[in-house]
Amino acid sequence: MPRSTEFSHIIARKPSKSVTSGLRAHDGTDPDAALFASQHEAYLEAIRQSGVEVLVLPALEEFPDSVFVEDAAICIQGAAIVTNPGASTRAGEGLAIKPTLDTEFDQVFTLPAEATLDGGDVLLTDTDAFIGLSERTNEAGYSELSNILSQFGYSGRRVNTPKSILHFKSDCGLLDSNTIFATPALAATGAFEGYKILATPEGESAAANIICINGTVFISEGFPQSQKLLTQAGYKVVSLNTSEAAKVDGGLSCMSLRFSQ
Repeated sequence: MPRSTEFSHIIARKPSKSVTSGLRAHDGTDPDAALFASQHEAYLEAIRQSGVEVLVLPALEEFPDSVFVEDAAICIQGAAIVTNPGASTRAGEGLAIKPTLDTEFDQVFTLPAEATLDGGDVLLTDTDAFIGLSERTNEAGYSELSNILSQFGYSGRRVNTPKSILHFKSDCGLLDSNTIFATPALAATGAFEGYKILATPEGESAAANIICINGTVFISEGFPQSQKLLTQAGYKVVSLNTSEAAKVDGGLSCMSLRFSQ
């Protein structure tokens, strides 16, 4: 069974009303908190339909970005790693989710304070851990996470994320054990040597942040050429409205921790 796209469980967290103050790289319209909550519930229901058990944690008003649970932890089969999100306003999100991880996993690791890392910078295949250095993830974060994951059979692959990209996975997602959907800009770095790459169509770079769960590829709405490309490549595709998450630089992958027990 591919451990990179087959999952039995996810952990998610309800968006807070304070999400309107969430981080973003550029000024823009604040998300509508009620609409965000509605879109988030639709996201969870779609994932439930793929045969996954969903654990939903309560909102954390003190952390506007905490709906993006993927940045606070890395989950694999049998173990979880509490990270240190690189933005100062997100310090404490890892500590907040740790009690849940302690309940759900046999082993829970915690990165040291000097090792900053956002889960959005980590793409796990069956055998490799692509870890993108960014404004949120530093060299110590790469080294510490790579060392932990090596105990579980992953080879760390360090990537210098282009400065125009917030998170490594903003511009890529795993379609299956050997295929990555990526923007031309990220593909051009040569980071994905040994993998097949499907490139996002022109003008649809924001479609790259997909997730594949048990044979279903989830993609954000508004990218018809990407959906057509993936469907023609043989994938079952489901589109979801993520308009409010996008206003605070969020996407599909960052709203869940996916793993198998």
